Amino acid sequence: MMLPTAILSLLLVSPPPFTATEMMRLQRLADPQVSPDGRWVAYQSTAVDATTFARNTDIWVVSAAGGAPRRLTEDPKSDTRPRWSPDGRRLAFVSTREGGAQVWVVDAAGGPPRKVTSLPTEAGGVLWMDDRTLLVTSDVDPDCSPATPGGPYNADCNRRRLEEAQKPGGQARVYDRLLVRHWDHWRDRRRTHLHVVDLASGSARDLTPGDADVPPFSVGGPDGYDVSPDGREVAFVRKDPATEAFSTNGELYVVPAAGGEPTLVSGSPGDDGEPRYSPDGTMIAFRAQKRAGYESDRWRLMVYDRRPRAVRALTESFDRHVEDIAWSPDSRTLFFTAEDDARAPIFSVAAAGGPVTRVVGGVSFGDVRVAPDGRTLFATVATLTHPAEIYRVGTDGSALGAVTQANDGVLAPFRLPAGESVTYTGAAGKTVQAWVVKPAAFDPARKYPLLVLIHGGPQGAWGESWTYRWNAQVFAGAGYVVFLPNPRGSVGWGQEFTDDINADWGGRAYEDVMKGTDFAEALPYVEKGRTAAAGASYGGYLVNWIAGHTDRFRVLVSHDGLFDLASMYGATEELWFPEWEFHGPSWESREAYERWSPSRFVPSFKTPTLVVHGEMDYRVPLEQGLGMFTALQRRGVPSRLLVFPDEGHWVLQPVNSLRWYREVLGWLDRWTRPAAP
Repeated sequence: MMLPTAILSLLLVSPPPFTATEMMRLQRLADPQVSPDGRWVAYQSTAVDATTFARNTDIWVVSAAGGAPRRLTEDPKSDTRPRWSPDGRRLAFVSTREGGAQVWVVDAAGGPPRKVTSLPTEAGGVLWMDDRTLLVTSDVDPDCSPATPGGPYNADCNRRRLEEAQKPGGQARVYDRLLVRHWDHWRDRRRTHLHVVDLASGSARDLTPGDADVPPFSVGGPDGYDVSPDGREVAFVRKDPATEAFSTNGELYVVPAAGGEPTLVSGSPGDDGEPRYSPDGTMIAFRAQKRAGYESDRWRLMVYDRRPRAVRALTESFDRHVEDIAWSPDSRTLFFTAEDDARAPIFSVAAAGGPVTRVVGGVSFGDVRVAPDGRTLFATVATLTHPAEIYRVGTDGSALGAVTQANDGVLAPFRLPAGESVTYTGAAGKTVQAWVVKPAAFDPARKYPLLVLIHGGPQGAWGESWTYRWNAQVFAGAGYVVFLPNPRGSVGWGQEFTDDINADWGGRAYEDVMKGTDFAEALPYVEKGRTAAAGASYGGYLVNWIAGHTDRFRVLVSHDGLFDLASMYGATEELWFPEWEFHGPSWESREAYERWSPSRFVPSFKTPTLVVHGEMDYRVPLEQGLGMFTALQRRGVPSRLLVFPDEGHWVLQPVNSLRWYREVLGWLDRWTRPAAP
């Protein structure tokens, strides 16, 4: 059979290199929401302006069967979080189009949206309670809270407090307890509360008053609250504010929508999260962790029966972390995702209990939703060669197909190489999985420099998924063989494998990465002696550790890496993390902090290193990066410092991301190319 001339020509021409600039042309799809009649899927799509590199998000709607999507909102300011009204005629969303974030409503058929909240403290996190009422989040001053749950929102008090904070002298920060700052912002007096908003009048009632965040702060996680199907009750997660800096223990409560004292539903020693009411209203599904203080303990799927007020575990024998969860319309089955062997399949389990069943795998699924017909699932799907698109699949795992194809046209010319999943023997004889991504226009007769990327966490994983940070395809497009190992501590190979890194940061995980580097350097198309290593967060830590323990790498890149663990403890914010990893505060477990601190091994630093840090990174504060760079400079080691004043733990702004890739690739090329010194 003869191929058409156009296709044959395309196959014969070498694909262009995939660069960070080309990556910015991709649309970033997220948060699919199925309409009540199952005919439509609303979602948010973020695009980057090709000239200014400014980012903007709008709401789109597409037929559940696929086809051309329809833009529902179009504004220079971002519109996010679409949520269908119960009657399916409207969508609520959060917009910053008039300055601060407020909730707006637009007809599903189209037309101009209307603003429905005007809270001085802004509004977000919208859910519908019924066709006339919304549940929203707002950050309020606890001194302005009503005396009882469900009391009126005090707009005048909150407005006055905001104005006072802007007066001369009002910017001073005073604290009587931890947390004082978190991730990328200093904490102020305000706390997140859930509010019931009447659409007709715009009046609001504070359902969770007091000096606690409801829900607690979460970095991109699922909602820590939900509304019962009849709209009469709200489930939410709350942490004890006095211990929020050193405890992971979020508790699950329910409260009447009309107001009243909340009732504790689950008080497990670890965290409880993501409450989801069953469609028939008889149960609440949620996730729970057993071990106090351990943010990477296994997430179990639980069910709370509202009538007998009893909690049951559904996945006790399932040795994987339960992620997104969704109910079947008949309330008999729960669907969820879980990381497994570097992918995130969809699983199911009966609400009454029973075995966990894999529904569909092979890629990384997220944002699982169940159609009203009970026979179809919708979810985002991402791979190493394609960012998230919305897909549908039968609840029996059949007929997987794309609903959106927003990025196919952009990616087609590059013919991105698929990642190859490999395994090798790591520390203590354990099998370790890794990905190999070959350069674009790969020639097996050539030899290429090797780039070893080390993931953060450390309880994370390189998966069959897409990322805009540390994108393997951009590095492969620059001519590197990219090796992405999942050493000890990685998630998706059972809890024991994850726990193996606790109090052993530079031990078995380091050995896993070194043995993985041996494996990758033995590949016939890798040129030994031109190997680089790079990583961020824990990955940056391990790069700093590598700098003091081996000179086998030609060049290193350390992004937001931990350098001195004792000083890190005193400046970070989520204290439960180092206290779990190193068995207590730095003054009680001094030996562990000192043993695994890269700062102890500065005399052995030799390898040229680029140090990158965000000035607003309060997880791993800037001083850690400054300490690493200072040590390298005083040792006379070739080194460079790159600081982003307006970034936190991640480089999120597109224009900064482009600069990041340019600096990182420039540094790698300087030392790994044949002409390098």
